[in-house]
Amino acid sequence: MASHKEDRNVQSQKVAVAMSGGVDSSVAAALLLDEGFDVIGIMMRLWSEPAIKGQQQSNRCCTPDQMADARRVADLLGIPFYVLDVQDFFREKVVDYYVKEHLDGLTPNPCIQCNRHVRFELLLDHAIALGADFLATGHYARINKVDGQYQLLEAHDSHKDQSYVLHVLDQEQLARLKFPVGVFTKSEVRELAKKFGLPVATKDESMDLCFISDGNRKRFLSELLTVQVQAGPVFAQDGKPLGKHDGLPFYTIGQRKGLGIAAGEPMYVIRKNADKNALILGTRDQLGRRSLHAWQTNWVAGYPLAEGKRVGVKIRYKAKPAEGIVLHCTADEVSVEFLEPVFGITAGQGAVFYDETVCLGGGIITNEDVQ
Repeated sequence: MASHKEDRNVQSQKVAVAMSGGVDSSVAAALLLDEGFDVIGIMMRLWSEPAIKGQQQSNRCCTPDQMADARRVADLLGIPFYVLDVQDFFREKVVDYYVKEHLDGLTPNPCIQCNRHVRFELLLDHAIALGADFLATGHYARINKVDGQYQLLEAHDSHKDQSYVLHVLDQEQLARLKFPVGVFTKSEVRELAKKFGLPVATKDESMDLCFISDGNRKRFLSELLTVQVQAGPVFAQDGKPLGKHDGLPFYTIGQRKGLGIAAGEPMYVIRKNADKNALILGTRDQLGRRSLHAWQTNWVAGYPLAEGKRVGVKIRYKAKPAEGIVLHCTADEVSVEFLEPVFGITAGQGAVFYDETVCLGGGIITNEDVQ
């Protein structure tokens, strides 16, 4: 990356805004323009599924309508607008990863992978190549600088906070990023869109799993898995046979619905036994765990957490932080013990660590038991 020049005036600084055609990125562009930055818009064309039943599909993050909306906003604001074709890169880094992780018995979060490789590597590098000093997005998060070090903070709107999927960022990236809407609530962002006269002020929210056109995860995996998925047995925690499953990749830890099992009490997926191709069910109490291990860690400050540090840990995007103690931490992995049992810890999901509102970083949960 080129060196960051913090002493330049706002008027001479260029910001590339990752535009999606939605209200958040559109308001981000308008706010930066209002502050006096030289703003350009970039929209990524992402991989989409082949035609389904003869009907052409679009990635839900970049449909023709969204592309048109982003272009309309750019025209209204009077800023240049570029489209970056990243279909092959997105397919390799996000879609293929998503399918492989399921095949390996994991439940990945593709948004984390997209942020790691597509938005804040490929797109950021492309923005810099266009002469931009910063890349801005419509993410709900905040960046703060204290004593020369950048912090990633939760958004003011806790219901919209996206710091969980941004925990992959490092100091060099944070120095180049702006999240203009992170200081506003969603309703305030919509009001700002109306104030700026943007045509997307009342537009609906974007959807997760943008590359699954109909939202049917089982159908998608069935079509893209490179090996034949085998049905197998379902057992209770005590070994009692309960029935059959359709294939381990179609289930996730903590799942309760769609199991096809009749039992006297609610049952949850608590484990996958890949060696025996078996799905293990249990009660909610049996689902709880007191520790987790994660790898592929990234620490925002650039160094690992101190052993014994008390932290809040989110095990899923919308989960509330669970209090825990860091048992072991390096640049590449971390183990934590919780003060109370945590339900639904799932291998493949992100474990993201917080100190109050500061996102410290995180990693990908493994199946390994903490020793």
